[in-house]
This record gives sequence, C-alpha cells and structure tokens, in this order.
Amino acid sequence: MARIRVLVVDDHRIFAESLAAALAAEPDVDVAAAGSGPAALRALERATAEARPYDVILVDAELGALAHGGALAAGGVPALPVPRPEEPGAVDGISLVAGVRAARPGVRSVVLAEKDDPRCAARALQAGASGWVAKDCSLQRLLTVIRGVLRDETHLPPALLTGVLRELTTARKHRTESEQLVESLTPREREVLRCMVAGLGRKAVAERLFLSPHTVRTHMQNVLGKLGVHSTLAAVALARRAGVGPAEPVTVRLAGDVVERGSQLA
Repeated sequence: MARIRVLVVDDHRIFAESLAAALAAEPDVDVAAAGSGPAALRALERATAEARPYDVILVDAELGALAHGGALAAGGVPALPVPRPEEPGAVDGISLVAGVRAARPGVRSVVLAEKDDPRCAARALQAGASGWVAKDCSLQRLLTVIRGVLRDETHLPPALLTGVLRELTTARKHRTESEQLVESLTPREREVLRCMVAGLGRKAVAERLFLSPHTVRTHMQNVLGKLGVHSTLAAVALARRAGVGPAEPVTVRLAGDVVERGSQLA
C-alpha cells in the first residue's frame, strides 16, 4: 500500500496534535505536525535529507509567530526544536505555501481555514495551494481533499467558488493595468525599477548602473510619475503585480574569491 506523508502546520497546539493523531489512524497515512513556519521548513528539509519527503502539507490560513509551537510527531511527542515566538524569519501561511511551491513543487499544499474568505482563498491559490478546507469539515472530507490534490485536483468549497473567481479576475485585471504602466517605462527606467524591487537605495543603484546619484534620482522620479504612484513602496508593489522581478546581484571576482554586491539596502 502506497503511504501518504502529511505535515500539519498549525500554531494551535491542541488542534495540530488532534488532527495529526486522527490522520495517523488511517492505514495509509504517515503524519507529523509543526507549530510554526520555521518549524515546518525544518521538518521539510529533514524529510528530504532522509529521502522521505512529504506529499501534502496542511497549512493554517492564519499561521503566525506564537508563544507555543514547534514540530511534533503524531501523538504529541516533540520531533524538532520548538521555535521561540521572537524567532526571526517567522512565516505566515500564504508565504509558506508560496515557498514550498517554489522550492518543492512536488509537495501539494492545502490551506485549513477557520472561515471562508474568498480573497484569502484566491491568494492561497495564486501562491500555489491546491485546496482550501474549513477546519470544521469532517475527517473524511479532509482525506478526500488530500487524496484528490495528489491526483492534481484543486479543491474549493462550492460556496467559495464564485467569490474566488471574482477575486482572481480582479487580480488579473490589476496585473494587466500594472503591466501596461511598466511597459510605458524606458529600458533604463525599467532597470532602475528592478533595482528598486531588489531593495537597492539610490547610491547602490548608481554604483550598479554606473550613473550619478543625481541621474538615478531623476530616473526614480520619472518611474514614480509614469506609474502614477507617490512612493518607492507603492512602485515596488505595482511592479510585483506586473511580474517585475528584482535585479540580479552583481558578482565580482577578487583574487579567486566571489563576492556578491548590490543585494543590500544602501
């Protein structure tokens, strides 16, 4: 019998332990639980290193930094170090889904939600989730979704479908408008925008593009004006909607050593 490896990621300890125990009672399911994003990432890394990768990750829609957490084996036995609430690198649910999708495309993500939220569900699908399930659904319903996403199915509650489609259509419209604005930029202005997306300050952009800080300031002002925004943060948000990625770090070789430049705020 092919076994399904499941990781439950939820910062409510009782819920995580209870769900893990319920799933572990299934004859074809191996399950563990993590109480935070960092703990989940460690569990995924360890499973991959042991050549026992997870098939499905169940992620709390409201995952965040908590006073309680960590990875637990089924039954509540600690499996990995428990992160402190102030631990750096806290990961929210949607970001975790996106990160897992990018780093481990073979792992299917299902979001567990307290309430149906079309906007949040649409964001989850855009991030790479294969399903959205209410926390008060039956265990059999959850198992159906788990097995379904492994067949490349997408599962959404029927009551959410119309709202999610509306949100996705709106997001696509905004993306199209943002793309048109970005296309109005000159090639040099697009280079400057990519540097802004990478988080580079004016001095760093000037060094990277071999321009004077005054010229970079002019380009940045032109970018803001053409995009119709009033701040760098707004410009970066619009650029990301349009699919503009950050400028790649500059690699400089010095006496055989490789040094990355242009990846920090100046």
